[in-house]
Amino acid sequence: MLVDDKIWIAQGEKPCCLLLNQANRHGLIAGASGTGKTVTLKVLAEGFSQAGVPVFMADVKGDVTGMAQAGEMTDFIRKRCQNTFNLKEDEVSFQGAPVRIWDMLGDRGIPVRVTVSDMGPVMLARILGLTQVQEGVLNIVFRVADENGLLLIDLKDLRAMLSYVSEHAKEYQTTYGNVSPQSVGAIQRALISVEDQGGDIFFGEPNLDLGDWFACAPDGRGYVNVLNAAKLIQTPQIYAMFLLWMLSSLFELLPEVGDPDKPRFVFFFDEAHLLFDDMPKGLVDKIVQVVKLVRSKGVGVYFITQSPSDIPDEVLAQLSNRVQHGLRAYTPAEQKAVRAAAASFRENPAFDSAQVLQDLGTGEALVSLLDEEGRPSVVERARVLFPQCRMAAADADVMDGVYAAQADLMEKYGTAIDRESAYEQIQGQRDVAAANAQLAAERAAFEKERAEFEAKRQKEAERAAKEQQKAEEKAAREAERQAARAEAAAQKQAEREAREREKAQQEVAKQVGRVATSMIGSFGREVTRQLARGLMGSLRR
Repeated sequence: MLVDDKIWIAQGEKPCCLLLNQANRHGLIAGASGTGKTVTLKVLAEGFSQAGVPVFMADVKGDVTGMAQAGEMTDFIRKRCQNTFNLKEDEVSFQGAPVRIWDMLGDRGIPVRVTVSDMGPVMLARILGLTQVQEGVLNIVFRVADENGLLLIDLKDLRAMLSYVSEHAKEYQTTYGNVSPQSVGAIQRALISVEDQGGDIFFGEPNLDLGDWFACAPDGRGYVNVLNAAKLIQTPQIYAMFLLWMLSSLFELLPEVGDPDKPRFVFFFDEAHLLFDDMPKGLVDKIVQVVKLVRSKGVGVYFITQSPSDIPDEVLAQLSNRVQHGLRAYTPAEQKAVRAAAASFRENPAFDSAQVLQDLGTGEALVSLLDEEGRPSVVERARVLFPQCRMAAADADVMDGVYAAQADLMEKYGTAIDRESAYEQIQGQRDVAAANAQLAAERAAFEKERAEFEAKRQKEAERAAKEQQKAEEKAAREAERQAARAEAAAQKQAEREAREREKAQQEVAKQVGRVATSMIGSFGREVTRQLARGLMGSLRR
């Protein structure tokens, strides 16, 4: 409940009020299960909201949504008003706070997404628990991506980039150093755990604009930004990654404001022990650094956990406003934790803090808050004020109204964007390389086929030439044989003709002889007759 510039949290011997100008000095709400931590959280959150300070909190058990619905008077609250808080019934105004529901794992609510580039190699390496060598490889991957204009948006981009750098390790070795397949494989395996916990949904676009968390409702009250963490809390790696990213982003985004009259933003870490369980020292150091420095940016950080011992001493030392609910001590370790928690308060001579911590009932707490001078007040045993919102989860119709009221943000963040980034660009390069390789293979096959064809054609030409030569030789031999036969035939013919001529000549000669003989005989007979006639004539004369 906001009273002037103070949030009335609890009532002891005197009211326990958190001063708004001291609220950015961070705080702690601790206590065993069932002691009333969630009630204290709601009282603080609605007080900040009424003061116009937007807040963020994770809904781990599903009952924080009751912030959106007005509470109601009950007999229990009525008795508290009369006996503890000195409030009249008409002085109590129940109302819900302006609430926005955010979600990281794809359930109902405004999606929360962060790009791999925004997370950065250092934070991502610490979340993944990488060794120094592996972190160096991850830094190389981010550097190569940046130099080549390859956007790292989601996990498939990071996986593609890891494979790309590994494939081209020899090219980058001279410039950046060795990129071993073993380191790349270790990072790829670490990413499997993140993917299994919902990292494939968390990493992406549109990227969360933290400015949307700094908004106030039209009536001036700060929005209560509730992260649906009922499932998320089962994936502590993603939960811690997101919270650390948010803290770091707030630190980098916001300007220095020193000590403002009221915080600009208040951040509640519920189940804070999950943030530190099994976290590497480098990650814890990062959280300590951010918690120390983010105060000057006007941001208050409040851790909610079961025992102060769940939080590293370096962080615990920064938490000045404390509400410590009851602790149970059944073992020596638990008793030691109780004594340590009690020793962290300014002693109140009226009671033994260590004993009171074990005697506190539900709704009671030891409270120590900073005064105007920034000094922790003497611890008070007090009863925590009831919230003006509903204690349990909000009704379905109320939540429907909340979801309807954030339609503008759903339009902004509701649809995931998978634009061209490293995965698509590298895949495109591989497709081009594959196409070129296929083309080269086809060209090589064509050249081989052409060479084989040319060789075959040459062989066939040589074989044809040989066959032609053989045919020509055969034809020549045949021609020679034909010529020889023709010559022989001609010779025979000539001989036959010669014989025939000779025979004909002989026959002519015989005919001539016969004619000559006949003519000679006739001539002789005629000569004889003429001689005889001459002789006879001579004789007659």
